[in-house]
Parts: sequence; C-alpha cells; structure tokens
Amino acid sequence: MPESTAFSNLFDILKGEAPLLDVRSPIEFNRGAIPGAINLPLLDDEQRRVIGIRYRKSGRSDAIKLGYQLISGNLKSSRIKSWKEFFEKNPKGIICCYRGGLRSRITQEWLASVGIDCSMVSGGYKALRRSCIDILDSACSQNKIIVVSGKTGTSKTEILTNIRSAIDLEGIASHRGSAFGRRLRPQPTQINFENQIAIDLLRIDSPSDRSIFIEDESSSIGSLSIPINLFYQMKNAPIALIEASIEKRVDKILKDYIISNYHEFHYHDPKNSLTLFSEFLLSSLWRIKKRLGEKNYRAVKKHMDGILEPPNTEEAMKSHQKWIYTLITEYYDPMYEYQLEKKSHRIIFRGDKAEFLHWSREAD
Repeated sequence: MPESTAFSNLFDILKGEAPLLDVRSPIEFNRGAIPGAINLPLLDDEQRRVIGIRYRKSGRSDAIKLGYQLISGNLKSSRIKSWKEFFEKNPKGIICCYRGGLRSRITQEWLASVGIDCSMVSGGYKALRRSCIDILDSACSQNKIIVVSGKTGTSKTEILTNIRSAIDLEGIASHRGSAFGRRLRPQPTQINFENQIAIDLLRIDSPSDRSIFIEDESSSIGSLSIPINLFYQMKNAPIALIEASIEKRVDKILKDYIISNYHEFHYHDPKNSLTLFSEFLLSSLWRIKKRLGEKNYRAVKKHMDGILEPPNTEEAMKSHQKWIYTLITEYYDPMYEYQLEKKSHRIIFRGDKAEFLHWSREAD
C-alpha cells in the first residue's frame, strides 16, 4: 500500500474535517465510534465471528481466504456500491477499520477497482480513540477549568451555550442531570460520550491559558460517568456561582423539564403523550422518595396526580409550578446548599446570568 494513501492527521479527522467511513462490524461500531462516522461494514457481525473462529483454528491465511469467499459475487458488489456512493457524496472521506489494517486495505483496493481513490486512517479507530484519551488528559492538565455552578433552574446549561470555550456535558450525555432529567433519546455509550467530550475540547482550539467552562455535575450523568481525570479537575476547580430568584428558577424548570419534555412525548406518541408523561413524572419522583421524605413526597405526588391537562395550558402550568416550588425548596436547595458549603472556598464569582456573561469574557 503506498504511503500516500494513509492519512495520519488524526486531529483533522476528529474535528470533522474529513468524513469518516467506518468499515468495522456493527457490533464494534455500536460499542464505540467517532461521532459523525458512517458505518458501512466490510463484514457483518456473523461473518466477523466465523472468520475469527477460522483465524484461531487455522491461522491468518485461511481466515483471509474464508473472508474472500464470504464477501463475493452480489454481496461484494453491494458493499462496493454503498462505499462508492459514500465517496461520491464525500470526496474527502477516509476509510477506517479497527487498526488501519487489512479491512481498510481491502476496502481501498475494491474501491480502486471502480475508480475511487481514497485514503485510510493510519492506525485506525484504535489510534483515534487513543487520541481522544490523550486530548482529555491534556486538557485536564493544561487548561484552566472553571466550574459553572448554581441552584437548580439558574440557566447554567443555557449560559454555557453563549460561551465559546464551554463544554456542555449534559447535552453530550443526552440527559439533564437530575432525577427528572431523562430524555426519550437514548444516552450514548460511555466510549462515545468520552469521544465527544474530547472532540469538543479539541474544537475549542484554545491556548493553554484560556479558561474552559464546564457545568457543575456529580460523577455521573444518568448512566454515564464523567472521565475520571476530568472529574478530578472539576472537583478542585474554581467555581462561578450563578444566582437567580426562586420565581425565575421555577419558570425555568417548568419550561426546560416539564413543557419541553412533554413536547418530546407528544412528538413520539401524540395519542398517549399525557399518560406517558405523567408516568414519567411519577417514576422520577419515586426515585427520590426516600431523600424527599414521606410528607413532601405525598404533597408533590398529590399535585402531579391532579394534573389532567397538557402542561402548556394555563391551569396545568400553575399546578406544575406548585410542585416544582415544593421540590426546589424542600429537596434540591437544601441538598445543594449542604454541598456548596463544603466547597465555598473555591468560589471566585457570584452573580446573575448577565453579570456572569460579562465576567466570563474577561476570564476567557
């Protein structure tokens, strides 16, 4: 294989400047991939399994022969056709397999037979994954992280979208980071979560002395864990504390956690959306019953049970505001204040949204 056909600038690939054709099997791809990559496998899961068995029993040569037998005739033509269509849409595309080895070379050769000349990732997905891990480690050691903190409903996530050097962990995790934060869209795999964080850090493309703003989180967001080195830095980083009135916070939670979530349910199942949404609220409440206490649990549940209309009606919004207020004042705020007291020495800023955005431009 000529050296010119191997693409070694892994950062350009991770930044999305080179569309990625991943020819690994679906099970490999689903376990972990580079965000934005298109999976058009050379071998499906079963073919990869039987070839692996042949490799272990008879060696590499026999395994390769079996591979050529399995992918031949119309199936081979179908594979080439799908790859060709990818490169016709993405002329700067690059091929990727696990290590940048045989599967990538075969894909290159078969594409060359139909007039498509393309490059492959040097080192394959394994090298890209290693680069993501290195980016995470480098960012944690070199960049100045500032944790954006504040009570529930202080618009922390929204604020981060207005800062160029910010990482939205909840957005990447597809979860709003609380008992009521689950989304209908499934969370990514742990590996894909880490890969996307690394890519977002890379895209910031900042000098080492620029601050990176990250929302205050526990070690987990839904089912996902924040990379350990990053979380260690967050636990020790300076804190910018966002403040807002209780009224604004109730309205923000109503908008982001209630009305927005209901719209997701309605989009997916208009007929049953209200029932499904009510079940979602009650199951979320049940998760915190022990910490909330029986009295508060029953008070909140009573309000939830009595809401018989979609949350975007005036009457329903008033009912939701009542239980949101109870939940904030009796559960989230006391818990947050207890945790904040232990790290108050790290606070370097206090103020509202507008004041923070002005301050962050100077800190950045």
